[in-house]
Amino acid sequence: MYVAGIDVGSLSAEVVILDHGGRILNYIILPTGSNSKAAAERAMEASLQAAGLKLDDLKFIVATGYGRISIPFAHKRVTEITCHGLGAFFLHPASRTVIDIGGQDSKVIRLNDQGKVVDFAMNDKCAAGTGRFLEVMAQALEVDLAGLAALSERASCSIPISSMCTVFAESEVVSLIATGQPREDIARGLHEAIAERTAGLVYRVGLTEAVTMTGGVAKNSAVVHALEAKLNVKITVPFEPQIAGALGAALLAREERDKEAGA
Repeated sequence: MYVAGIDVGSLSAEVVILDHGGRILNYIILPTGSNSKAAAERAMEASLQAAGLKLDDLKFIVATGYGRISIPFAHKRVTEITCHGLGAFFLHPASRTVIDIGGQDSKVIRLNDQGKVVDFAMNDKCAAGTGRFLEVMAQALEVDLAGLAALSERASCSIPISSMCTVFAESEVVSLIATGQPREDIARGLHEAIAERTAGLVYRVGLTEAVTMTGGVAKNSAVVHALEAKLNVKITVPFEPQIAGALGAALLAREERDKEAGA
């Protein structure tokens, strides 16, 4: 009686399968590409193959994320706020504030002692400070995403970035490079600008420790460090921060399975 959660975002699709005891059996992360439905099918197929299972072996599947409506094999669809909160709480039960920065949106979720959502704030109107923003900035600085964090950590100072609009910020970075400003200092300025913007969301819901960071951007150590300095807190990053949404969906699937079993 396995269950699964699937989170299809703008940049990546994640699947988490839980075993009979509610433990993570396996997970997978794949690029979404241009077709959410196809990405969901690829991710589920790859996850099932890795687990040695068939789709019929999954008793219940919950979908979340940007592309959840387009997933034909899901039994239920749930908003990402609920799923990310549950997933973060499972990975780090002390979590009371969850900062999630994904491909094209960012959100801050405040949890109670049971891991339920008390409040949240979300920025989904533009890609400022998200994974897509970092991708564009990395290209402008001629490094990959992993290299962007390393570049920032070698900075001697921080060059402020005045605009967080992806288009304007890219133009600003290109201009700074042209005037001979060190790329390391520009990178640090970018990370601090992301921290400043994200902190605004945190203050809207109220900062409560412990703080956990999820989403693909949590893999960027420079963003995490900039946020820790801005908020003056220690931030915990789970072993795989990108699976929090899919994990939360899988936990909800387990609840649905148990309801049916008790009916």
